[in-house]
Amino acid sequence: MTANYPTPHDDAPLVVFDFDHTLYDGDSGSHLFASLIKRNPLRLLGALLVTPVAGPLVAMLPTRRTGISVYVWIATFGLHRAREFNRVIDAYVLKHEAQLRAKLLPQALQVFAEHRAKGDRVVVATGAPPELARAILAFVAHQGVPVIGSEVGPRFGAVGATRHCHNEEKMRMLRERGYGDIDVAYSDSTADLPLLLAAKEPVVVNPKVSKVAYFRQVLKPGTRILNWGCVDRGGDRG
Repeated sequence: MTANYPTPHDDAPLVVFDFDHTLYDGDSGSHLFASLIKRNPLRLLGALLVTPVAGPLVAMLPTRRTGISVYVWIATFGLHRAREFNRVIDAYVLKHEAQLRAKLLPQALQVFAEHRAKGDRVVVATGAPPELARAILAFVAHQGVPVIGSEVGPRFGAVGATRHCHNEEKMRMLRERGYGDIDVAYSDSTADLPLLLAAKEPVVVNPKVSKVAYFRQVLKPGTRILNWGCVDRGGDRG
């Protein structure tokens, strides 16, 4: 059954949610690209051949994006436009509906729905492809929520990120779309510190256990640090 939410007023509180490890248990983009690689023997062979070099790049934070881009190129070789990529995403989501539904975090969705029911302006800002987050949220009747994500375009016979919705760039992309004064922000990641620091009420959800103390240090006293069901992550439960 589709829920009916009030249309937010222009001056309603602005609430921004990250997607991965916040509404979704895991990295949705990595799950997508891994699936595209595994289903094609040639892509899988290519990924295995580059892993001795690309694998260590992914493991180290300063070079992580470079390493990931190698696997993205392998996963999307032969695609040339964002429209083609979006069709591939839609087919992937349809095929893996049960697994993707199971990755959505019920407690997170409850908070998400509560904000919408109150008439808040709810926006998802994610480093994942926006079509991926939209399609997964559509499973739970949240297809009407604006989604801002990494933009893609042609890259050497494949597609890749032309603008990564990440860190300060995520804030720039939000502001460009008119989402300036943020009332509440939910995210798991230190990469989203610009977002959390900009919000009147930052809420850290499902952080890495090793980052909890850091969040307490850099965010204002009393900031909630919660766990919404990611069993291998930190935060207060309940």
